[in-house]
Amino acid sequence: MNGMLVRWDPFRDLASLHSRLDRVFQDSLRGDQREEALDSRAWAPAVDILEKDNEIVLRADLPGIDPKDVDIQVQNGTLTLRGERKFESDVKEDNFRRVERVYGSFVRSFSLPQTVDSEHVAAKYKDGVLEVTLPKRPEAKPRQIKVAVK
Repeated sequence: MNGMLVRWDPFRDLASLHSRLDRVFQDSLRGDQREEALDSRAWAPAVDILEKDNEIVLRADLPGIDPKDVDIQVQNGTLTLRGERKFESDVKEDNFRRVERVYGSFVRSFSLPQTVDSEHVAAKYKDGVLEVTLPKRPEAKPRQIKVAVK
């Protein structure tokens, strides 16, 4: 030693221990809250909407959902998707080590522009993606007007 005396403060060590224990308990509580948030969250499929010259196309990710369990309605200028991802009934809950995918019902609603022809909406389902095609009314489609040259 170089001859310096260091004063021992037992309360400083106790405060440090207290701080470390607080962090441990806070981290464990946050972990529980994250698990609760996963369990209690309502799920909604991710959706992309794109507009083309003649139509609007909506694509929704619905992996693991039987297309028969999806309901599509157009009413009063609103497109509504309803469906349900059912829990695997052929597997016992006790066999699962971890469940992160969300199961249950979902509802998504989208306001449609007045340019949509709601009488001719079409939908197809492929590889877990639902695609809803909303054609535009003829009067809403862009027209090209040629300029007469004299």
